[in-house]
Amino acid sequence: MLSNQAKVESLIFVSGNEGISITDLAHLTGLLKPAINEQLKLLIKKYNTDKTCSFELVQTGETVKFTTKKAFAPLIKSYFEAPATTTLSQAAIETLAIIAYKQPITRVDIEEIRGVKASGMIQKLMALELIKEDGRLDVPGRPILYSTTEKFLDHFGIKSLDELPPLPQDEADESNDNESDPNDLMELFEKTIGKGEE
Repeated sequence: MLSNQAKVESLIFVSGNEGISITDLAHLTGLLKPAINEQLKLLIKKYNTDKTCSFELVQTGETVKFTTKKAFAPLIKSYFEAPATTTLSQAAIETLAIIAYKQPITRVDIEEIRGVKASGMIQKLMALELIKEDGRLDVPGRPILYSTTEKFLDHFGIKSLDELPPLPQDEADESNDNESDPNDLMELFEKTIGKGEE
């Protein structure tokens, strides 16, 4: 039988870089908030005292998430700056295309368009500084919005998003319903910038 600590830990892990609220943890596990807070204290202590672990649990207000410990920042930066890792994968280009055309956009909306989980890819693109957090959507849970950065423009050698080919009119009219075909977005995106990533 799963322990309460394991349940809390697993939910924080799958919440990715956006984290999860104590309210949601309580709702999903069936525990009261004081019990959640107690488990969080134990988890924070667990990761802080384990010198062999690269992760730590960070709490900001009511939101908690896993991050890598600050001591590993130079190592992680060197990984993302290495030539072998800066060539973007098809999945990364696809995610960027969606964000470029639909920004600002939430992780959930990206996942609805792509049909797969996007938290890991968002973390990589954030680390590469190609996308950034751009406020929060004013709905329950206040999910983070993502948009492209100046470095995104520099990376692909374009001056502004206006250089991206326009969406077909029917796509543009439906731009808020998250039914866009990622392949269509990819095709348009690559007309301008994708060739540099082949």
